Amino acid sequence: MLLLAQEAEVISNVAHVIQLAVAPVFLLTGIGSILSVLVNRLVRVVDRFRVLDSDFQQASAAALVVIRHEMQALSRRARMIHWAIGLCTVCALLICVVIAMLFFSAMLGMDLSTAVSILFIIAMLMLVSGLLCFLQEIRIATSSIDVTPR
Repeated sequence: MLLLAQEAEVISNVAHVIQLAVAPVFLLTGIGSILSVLVNRLVRVVDRFRVLDSDFQQASAAALVVIRHEMQALSRRARMIHWAIGLCTVCALLICVVIAMLFFSAMLGMDLSTAVSILFIIAMLMLVSGLLCFLQEIRIATSSIDVTPR
């Protein structure tokens, strides 16, 4: 009877850890979506840079100024997207470590709540930083758009 009660307690603990891990797993899904958007933006920036680079050789002097300016903006955008991807990826990795630590804590009977909390806070700081880089990239992209009527 005692063995049955212990097994029930272990199953209950695992079920509780799974419940705790569901929210970070959903967070991982959101981060994955953000990473997909960032990668698509980076691909578009790189493609546009390649088009401008191929046009660079045969461009007139006046067009060269415009091309150089756009290439500089694209370079800044690519750098911001690179940072955003890196920071969001670190966030996702930290969330994975948090999930693993939740299970280790339950399996080993150790209190890892402080470590889990610290890692989760760091992960959120990485996500915020990545989103700020994304916002900066969008600012660079929209500031280079000329909307004056011709």
